[in-house]
Amino acid sequence: MKLAIMQPYFFPYLGYFDLIYNVDLFLVFDTVQFTKRGWIARNRILHPGKSAWQYILAPIDQASFHRSDQTPILDVQIATDMDWKGHLLGQLAHYRNKAPRAHETIDFVHGCLGSDEASISRLDVELLHRCALLMNMDFNYRYCSALDIELEAAAGPEGRILDLCEFLGATDYVNLPGGVHLYDEQHFKHRNIKLTFRHLPTFQYDTGAYEFVPNLSIVDALMWNEPAAIKGYLDAHREAG
Repeated sequence: MKLAIMQPYFFPYLGYFDLIYNVDLFLVFDTVQFTKRGWIARNRILHPGKSAWQYILAPIDQASFHRSDQTPILDVQIATDMDWKGHLLGQLAHYRNKAPRAHETIDFVHGCLGSDEASISRLDVELLHRCALLMNMDFNYRYCSALDIELEAAAGPEGRILDLCEFLGATDYVNLPGGVHLYDEQHFKHRNIKLTFRHLPTFQYDTGAYEFVPNLSIVDALMWNEPAAIKGYLDAHREAG
């Protein structure tokens, strides 16, 4: 069984979906510490300046977040005292009449943001599920917080991943390129687990008058490409078997 273990990301880039597409089970790592820097509550789209990018984000309720070394992702809530959804949709408006699928994508994002989910991790997973459905992809996932396992802090990040792999019966652990320097192949081999990394080539596409920026949110990719074309790109780079 091929397993991926990742923090939930907010409308992530295509490489994240490539990881989902190449594993049998995706474990949402919601028990690790939340950090404001990263992709749990934000991502990037094109900026109307045509040569830059801007963040889209779900604001965090500060009352649910104390210190980065004390608050697990599963406890972090979304702020409700501002119209962040309206603001985000406003940030997408500049794509209209420029990107061929702007209207369909903005409607799709509007539907995604219709959720009343207050948990950032649960909202992220709902968005991932909706995007996967749009691209006709399976998304088989479980939450780490729902597993009957206690992870030892002393084991360190790699040790906890190995323990989760063994607990779930994984034969392969698949990760994104950012994890190359975090894990030792021999440690995985010693526990009969194959360690691999997904290196999806940059999905480059025409962005009209805008300067192309690689690895933006899936929202940007959907503005310019049919979901079937994006899925076709993932199919072309999918690992056999």
